[in-house]
Amino acid sequence: MRKGFGAFTALLLLGIASALGQSEEPAQQEQKPTGQAAAPAAPAYVIPPEAAKQANPMKPTAASIAEGKKMYGYDCAMCHGESGDGKGDLASDMKLTLKDYRDAAALKDLSDGEMFYIIQKGKGQMTGEGERQKPDEIWNMINFIRSLAKKNSKPIAN
Repeated sequence: MRKGFGAFTALLLLGIASALGQSEEPAQQEQKPTGQAAAPAAPAYVIPPEAAKQANPMKPTAASIAEGKKMYGYDCAMCHGESGDGKGDLASDMKLTLKDYRDAAALKDLSDGEMFYIIQKGKGQMTGEGERQKPDEIWNMINFIRSLAKKNSKPIAN
């Protein structure tokens, strides 16, 4: 519980700092002359190919999924929701639209290596775990997240 509270506090402080930084902008901004090119778009988020190819060394056993669920509860549920529905309290407060991990299609185009990279490094407004979590803990979380869609899939009737 303590770890989850620490992560929540860090995100809360980040949001406050961001809001304070935005309030220091001048009230009036210079207008761009007509015909001036728009500012360049932010660079695309790119996951290195070697990271994307990385295989999950942790088998999706009951123990791995249980450990992943525990870590997910500490670090991810506040945004991604306890059930993985993408409707966590913090995401709601920040008006973010997140993937529903219970839907198998939500992650079908992401390899385990890509998920590992995103969890470790962060993406968009999501801060990465960096060195706070051991690699095995991240791999276990990936096993848990993948299990959410399997729980919601229905067997095909013949």
